Amino acid sequence: MNGPHDLGGRMGFGPVRPEKDEPVFHADWERRAMAVTSGMDSTGEWTLDMSRHANERIPPARYLSMSYYEIWIAGLADLMTSAGLVTPEELASGRMMVPAKKVRGKLLARDLADVLAKGDPVTRDTAKPPRYAQGDKVRTRNMHPQGHTRLPLYLRGHVGEITRLHGTHVFPDSNAHGKGEDPHPLYTVSFSASEVWGKAAHPQDTISADLWEPYLEPA
Repeated sequence: MNGPHDLGGRMGFGPVRPEKDEPVFHADWERRAMAVTSGMDSTGEWTLDMSRHANERIPPARYLSMSYYEIWIAGLADLMTSAGLVTPEELASGRMMVPAKKVRGKLLARDLADVLAKGDPVTRDTAKPPRYAQGDKVRTRNMHPQGHTRLPLYLRGHVGEITRLHGTHVFPDSNAHGKGEDPHPLYTVSFSASEVWGKAAHPQDTISADLWEPYLEPA
């Protein structure tokens, strides 16, 4: 979806100003927000792509006024409500009001470091060969889906070149909506900056993006 999360190429937000000696967390509640979100992601009640889409569904005016971890908590509240793990009344009161629902998995504090280090690989085996090869010219589809997608808005409709094949990965556009993993080949596609940004871009600059096969068509 074309939501407020997709900021590539947007103007008016000012320069990025890296914070010198930036701490991992700016407040204790941010540490707790990460812990709660990581723990709930381990319940198996939703996928990573469903979690991302929950954040994207936050209304634009609200999204752009929130900090990073505020967005995490708002998305988590949406997921937990949809999964029947919490009621709106419980969220409003901050108190448990109905019996807890059993979940499929849990994350113990002692296991957190190992879980974060291991990650959750999304590569999948498939007998279907990739449609494109290194060096092929492709055009990204000019698509505007209502649901989740990992194709940035600013790259749609542009011509690039396949520079690497990453194998087959879970397709987020399907997985975010509970429609299955639907694995597809994933490619690195390189675009000239002038193709994307026009004559103002430096002619030797390039932009690379990892894109799934359904986002591409022959150029």
